Amino acid sequence: MDWVPIVFVTFKIGALGAAMFFAIKWHYDQEDKGRGRALLRMAAKMGAIFVLAVLCVGLLAFGLGRMLGLDLGFV
Repeated sequence: MDWVPIVFVTFKIGALGAAMFFAIKWHYDQEDKGRGRALLRMAAKMGAIFVLAVLCVGLLAFGLGRMLGLDLGFV
C-alpha cells in the first residue's frame, strides 16, 4: 500500500509535464517567429509560478497537519 501514492504521483507529474510540454509546443508553433520568444518566456514564468504555488500549498498542508498533530513521517 505504501507504493501506491508514489506511483500515482509519479504518473500524474509525468502526464501533466507531457501535457504542458505539448501545449506550449503547439502554441509556439502557431505563433509568428517574433512572438514565439515572448510566449516561451511567459510559459517559463507561468511554470515557475505553478511550482511556487504547489510548494506553498504543500508546505501549508504539512504545517497545518503537523500543527493538528498528524503523523506525516515517511517511515
